[in-house]
Parts: sequence; C-alpha cells; structure tokens
Amino acid sequence: MTRIPSEMPDPPAGLPQLVAGTLLLVLIGYAVMTSFYTVSAESQAVVLRFGKMIKTVDPGLHWKLPLGIDRHYPVQVRRQLKQEFGFGSAGASNPWQATGPDEQEAERNIVTGDLNAALVEWVVQYRIDDPEQYLFAVRNPDATLRHLSESVMREMVGDRTVDEVITIGRQEIEAQAVVKLQEVTQSYGMGLKIDQVQLKNVNPPQKVQASFNEVNQAQQEKESAINVATGEYNKVVPRAEGEADQKISAAQGYAVKRTNEAEGDVAAFEALLAEYVKAPEVTRRRIYLETMSEILPKVGKTVILDEDARNLLPLLNLGDAKPPIQTGGPR
Repeated sequence: MTRIPSEMPDPPAGLPQLVAGTLLLVLIGYAVMTSFYTVSAESQAVVLRFGKMIKTVDPGLHWKLPLGIDRHYPVQVRRQLKQEFGFGSAGASNPWQATGPDEQEAERNIVTGDLNAALVEWVVQYRIDDPEQYLFAVRNPDATLRHLSESVMREMVGDRTVDEVITIGRQEIEAQAVVKLQEVTQSYGMGLKIDQVQLKNVNPPQKVQASFNEVNQAQQEKESAINVATGEYNKVVPRAEGEADQKISAAQGYAVKRTNEAEGDVAAFEALLAEYVKAPEVTRRRIYLETMSEILPKVGKTVILDEDARNLLPLLNLGDAKPPIQTGGPR
C-alpha cells in the first residue's frame, strides 16, 4: 500500500511573481495593440465609448482607450456606391448592389399609367453623407434604400404612359426620381445622399417589342428629318435676310444720291433763272455758248458743205478744242 505524504512540497520561491509579471506584460501589450487604429483615405470612423458615440474621426492614425472601452466603426463616406435594379453587374463589391435573378425579373416588370407593362432597368448612385445616422438611425439602411428606390420608380413609371416611359419621358423620370428619393431618405434619417438615378434599358414586353421598335425608328426618322430641315432653314434664311438687307441698303443709298442730285439741279436751275431774269439776252447767249462748247468736242471730225462752193471746206479740228475757261459766275 502506497503511503501518501500529508503535505505537498512548497512551490519554488518567486514563481507567483513571475506569473503575475507575465500576465501584466501580456495585458500591457494587448492594451497597446488595441489603443491605436487606422482609418483609410476614403472613410471616416465613428468612435463609441461604452456604447455611446463620442466623436467622428477623419482618415489617418488615431488613439483610443484600450481593452474594448472605445470601439471604432469605419464608414466609406468618400466612395460612391450604387444599386442595380432589374439586372446585376459581375464583380460587385457591395453586397446590396444587386439581387438574385428571380428578384431581378420581378423588379424590372412595372405597370405604366395606361395599364401597360414595361421592362425597366435602372441604377441608383449614392454616398454615405452622415456616418452616425447610417450606422445607428436605421437598421440596414442599404436594404431600406433598395425598397425605397423600387417604390419611387414604380410611382414615377405608374404616372406615365408606356410611350412616355420608353421614349420622351426618360430624363423627366430620372430627375424626379432623384428628388423624391432624396426627400424620403432624409425624412427617414438614413444618412445617405442620392447622386443620380439613371435609367438603363427600358423596353416593352417581348411580345410587342418588335412593334415598339418600329415606332421608335419612325420617331427617330422624324426627329432626323426635323433636324435636317431646321439646319437648312438656319442656313438659307439668314443668307436671304443678309441679301435683302444689302439690297435695301443699296436702294436707300441710291435714293439719297438721286435726291441730292435732284436738289442740286434744282438749286442750279433756280440760280440760273435768277440770272436770266436780270439779263435774259446775255444769259441766253451764254447758255448757248456753254452748251455748244460741251457738244462740239464730242462730235469729232466735222465738214461743212456749201451749195455755192465746189469744194468741201474742212472746219477747224474741234476735237482738239478745249472748253473755255470760266472765270466767274453767270452774267
């Protein structure tokens, strides 16, 4: 039978102090490791102390109280996020960017205001504007945004006919959807800012798609013909207006010229008449001489034929004659 000693051997001296020192060093190391954190360049971090928010910090290296007293939650506030409806792009990093194929089929089937069906695909681009609201005001704000976006789009499409949705109403739908969705997100306090709502593929149902394509083609041809006609109008009309203005200016100039000439002739005639009243005979003779001096140099070679003379008598070469020099006014 084995004999059990009544007393255990004493531990080596200094062992408790060694264990306590090791634990203290581990605790200090863990405290140091949990006292610093880094916020990436496109993010902000919300810091909580015992579950209560105390501040929001910008990108960089920061210090906090260790051992879980302070906790930080980074939020990507400088990154533009998007959600796709009715389709899904490959390689999406946002888990709320798109839904499964079955849900996509349901999302893009929308009833228009004239009780027709349309296949609508759209994208919502947004940013996180308020990190505190995004984290704590609404449970799962990204999922809430998907539901709100689908509701707003169904409202926008439901207020219009299928022709407006497919052709001329796209830009109006996008603009009004942005305003409406932003109002709703702000009223819910979701901390999101809506940048853009963009319609992608908007088509009629497959059974009537061929007919709608023909209508769209006719509409495009109509718009093209209008643009061509407008361009021709803008080219021809200004040119015709310019030519008309030029002719009007020329006519006005000619009218002014003729008026001035007529007024000058009248003034000369009135001056001549005044002289004629003073001395009729002298004035009449002077007028005759001045007229002949203007006419004879233009006649050229002149021959006088006298019935009594047997030979032709050449007249003076009046073609070389110069008109008399006038030294004064009429006498």
